Amino acid sequence: MRRVATGLLVAMAGLFLVSRHLQPVHPAWAWVLAFSEAALVGGLADWFAVTALFRHPLGLPIPHTAIIPDNKDRIADTMAAFLRDNFLTPPVIARRLQDLNLAGALGTWLADPRSSDGSRLRAGAGELAAQVLESLDPERLGSQVRGGLVRQLGRLELAPLLGRMLSTAIADGRHRPVIGSLVRWAGFTLEANEELVRDLIHRRANAVLRWTGLDERVANSVLDGLYKLLAEVIVDPEHPLRGKIEEGLQTLAQDLVHDPATRDRVEQAKRDLLANPAVAEWWQGVWEQIRAALIALARNPSAGSGIPLSDGLSDLGRALRDDPLLQVQINRFARRTAVGLASRYGAQIVQLVSETVKRWDATTVTDRLEGAVGRDLQFIRINGTLVGGLFGLAIHAVEVFL
Repeated sequence: MRRVATGLLVAMAGLFLVSRHLQPVHPAWAWVLAFSEAALVGGLADWFAVTALFRHPLGLPIPHTAIIPDNKDRIADTMAAFLRDNFLTPPVIARRLQDLNLAGALGTWLADPRSSDGSRLRAGAGELAAQVLESLDPERLGSQVRGGLVRQLGRLELAPLLGRMLSTAIADGRHRPVIGSLVRWAGFTLEANEELVRDLIHRRANAVLRWTGLDERVANSVLDGLYKLLAEVIVDPEHPLRGKIEEGLQTLAQDLVHDPATRDRVEQAKRDLLANPAVAEWWQGVWEQIRAALIALARNPSAGSGIPLSDGLSDLGRALRDDPLLQVQINRFARRTAVGLASRYGAQIVQLVSETVKRWDATTVTDRLEGAVGRDLQFIRINGTLVGGLFGLAIHAVEVFL
């Protein structure tokens, strides 16, 4: 566009010379001369004005030229103030977001994972997440995650929580199937270790019992009694042993909440467990498996076990799209978050803009601004040339007819 504008200016200069030479030949050349002369003046004036914004015309240090390079720091401060006053103030952001349904738009997009834009964005985001997980030090990252979990668990007092959970389970009767399962497990364990029990009874029996063979009968009686007791507990929901177990559980639930000694023992056990190196090693293996699964799921969401990631995102999108109350809550949260960020970090953001522009050298500022608006500025030169020529025709008409 600069070449077009300059070419038009050169053409007007040539037309001016030709029309001035041929003016005596015919009166029409006087009109051409008036047009080209005024167009040349208008084009030169606009060339000077446009050039003076970015550099010194013809390299001459004329006052009030090269305006942008000489005032880039003031321009940076002005841009920052403009952003701060018109975009990053809490009232402006709140007003802009008041009628914007972010949750609905996000829900509509998530609900249709097959859209081309959505698919490309999901694939890009998945690949980025996979690369980030691969680039991070697995051992260091796992240690950081474990450290965060340890800190959170260290602040959490487990005993009262376990006590209340146990009390609730007992009140709802959810402990009874657990007791039945424990009794069955005890029966299977006894059956699997029956020879061990018999050997223990034989070794504990005295020589007379072993000589008479009564130790075998004692062992059979003990095992038969245990099997019978376990069977009765399983069959009879009101068995006294079940009652004793329930009383013990209720006492344990009360002690977990109200007994300082019990709470201290639970907390100490928790601290010992968290400090155990074997737990750290176990967690490192678990974390590596989680990381590998996340990388595979990020690169191929549909290959995940269970519900694929895409299906989960689609379900979330449908919930956001179809639930007006949820939309209101999320939009309110987004609005408050944006306003809070503007209040807290707005000054730092505009300061970053200002400092970035100030760090640019004069040539960089000039090239970037001229590249952004230079095309329109060259149109100003073209318009100035043509409009100047039209005004020249008008002035010549006044001279001729008045």
